[in-house]
This record gives sequence, C-alpha cells and structure tokens, in this order.
Amino acid sequence: MGTLSLSDFMEVRIPVPWGHIAGRWYGNRKERPILAIHGWLDNLGTFDRLIPLLPDYIGVLCIDLPGHGKSSRIQPGMHYSVYDYIIIIPRVKKEYGWSKVSLMGHSLGGIISFLYTSLAPHTVDMVISLDIVRPMTPEPKKVIGRLVQTIEKHMVVEDRQEESNLHEPPSYIMSQLTEILAKGSSNSVPPELAKHLLHRQLSKSKLYPKKYYFARDGRVKFYHHTQMEPGLTEELSKRIKKKPYLIIKGSKSPMIGVLSERPLSILRENNPHFEFHVVEGGTHHVHLHAAEECARFIVPFIRRHRPPTLTSWSLTAKEQQLNAKENHRQQERFFERRKNNHSKL
Repeated sequence: MGTLSLSDFMEVRIPVPWGHIAGRWYGNRKERPILAIHGWLDNLGTFDRLIPLLPDYIGVLCIDLPGHGKSSRIQPGMHYSVYDYIIIIPRVKKEYGWSKVSLMGHSLGGIISFLYTSLAPHTVDMVISLDIVRPMTPEPKKVIGRLVQTIEKHMVVEDRQEESNLHEPPSYIMSQLTEILAKGSSNSVPPELAKHLLHRQLSKSKLYPKKYYFARDGRVKFYHHTQMEPGLTEELSKRIKKKPYLIIKGSKSPMIGVLSERPLSILRENNPHFEFHVVEGGTHHVHLHAAEECARFIVPFIRRHRPPTLTSWSLTAKEQQLNAKENHRQQERFFERRKNNHSKL
C-alpha cells in the first residue's frame, strides 16, 4: 500500500446557512474519511506536509473553519465562538450521511475534537490530537482582561471591515507576509513553511500588483474561547471511554502542561487504545515542521483503528495492479512457449 498524494484531491463546498464550508478531500472518496480540523488563524494547508505521509487506502477531508481559508464568513455583526465551531462536525456528518466520524485536529481543531467527542462519544470512532488536550484554563484575572480586550478589539475590526468596503486592507510583498506569519506564530511556523498556510488566506492586491493582503475574517482573532474550569474538563474527559485517542506533543510547546495531567490521566485510565507521544524539538505546529516524526505514530494508529476494508478504494486499485501484473506474466509465458515451439521446428 502507498501513501496519499497532495495533488489528488477534490475541492468541496459544504452548504451552511451563512454560506459554505470549504475543504479538500484527499484520496479515497468512496468511503468515510478522516475529518481534519486546523488550528486558530490557520487553514487546511496546515496538513500539507502530513497528508503525503498517510496511507492511501483512507481518505482525509480537510476543512477550513468559518472565517478561515476559503470558507464563508459569518454575518456582519456576529461574533465567532468555539461552540459554533463544534457544530461544524455534525453539519459535515449530515452532509455526507455519516453515522460515525474520525477526527484529527491541531490546536483549536484538537479542542473542537475533544469537546465534540465528549458530548457525542457514540458518534466518534477515533481521535488524533496534535499538541493539545483540552480547552485552556487561564487565571481568572487574565480571563476578565481578555474578555475586555476581545470586546473592544472586535468592535475596532468591525469598523475597519466597514471601511474596507471602500478601501483595500493593508497589503505586503510575499517575503513580508512570511515574516508576519512566523512572528505571529512565535516562529512555530518558520518562514520556509509559511507557504503552506498563506496559499489559502491571501488575496491579490488590486492597487499593488506584487502585493497581497490577508483575506481571512479579522473577527476570528477575537473569537469566544472556552474558559473551562478543571472540574468541568475532567467530567468531559470521563465521557470519552476506551476511545482510540492519540495525542502528540511538541517537546518545546507549552500547550500541554500541568493542567493537562488530570485529563490525560482520565483519558489513559483503563483505555488500551490511548496513546501519548512527544516529538523532541517539536513546537506547537509539530505536524507541519516535524511531519515525518508525527507520521511514525499516526500511521500505525490509523492502521490499527481504521484498517482497510475488502471493498476499499485502494485495495480495488491494488487488485487492478496485481491483475495487470498477472496478465503481463501470462502474456510473457505465452510468448515464451511460442518462441520455444518455433525453435523446435
């Protein structure tokens, strides 16, 4: 069996009341894929380096969350919330008629996967979480300060968006954009890897031919976080029982710390299908800059919990290859016999 190809995908547009969810469905499109969800301010390009390392018998549907990438923005005057993002999963399930879902999420995508799995565990058969365990639990004073800033800055962004209907947003040359992205991610996305995210979040300037501007919705910077007390996180963790659950942490990332120890213990408890691995030297975007190391854990996990079926897309292709080889061998034997017969004459 081979691996997925980054060039073998189908663009998808999933209708939603405010527009559409954009995505790319890689590989097998005859069976239920893994649903991959990116992190905050990112887009489906975050999985670009990981996709070509995954087994080709299973498809992967990578989506852009609302306000990100090529997906529609929510209506003017509205505010983004993690709870609205959670509902994207049942919307995708409904669109394709799935009774179950396999999830892979990075950062915010991992939080969404955790929350959805804890709320509807009977509908999830596998979770892969990249450098995250559960929602953040900041100090109360920081929560208040963040809420105040969120309200103020959200209003500023709304005013700017009204102005942008008349004036184009600030634009930059590509080298500046890679530096902006690297700085904004604390160099978790270094400049040389920025292209994987930029190709879905830029629009070409109409005023300056060599410049581009960020096309994502500025309001996503100030979405409503889940400010969750440890007790609630633990109760949610208890609802995820004996579920195939893989967590990969970047050793240099602060995202999985002391407050994650209790949820990790609960997820691990009496669960033979739980795995936790650390990628040495990995930062928060561990799956992007250390894709090969992550794949060493992800691929066998997928093979164990989503093994190929007899009717799978890649097995059918494999059978065709084997049949073609057998036909070729038969032809070779036929011509060899003819050759021998002629030599006897």
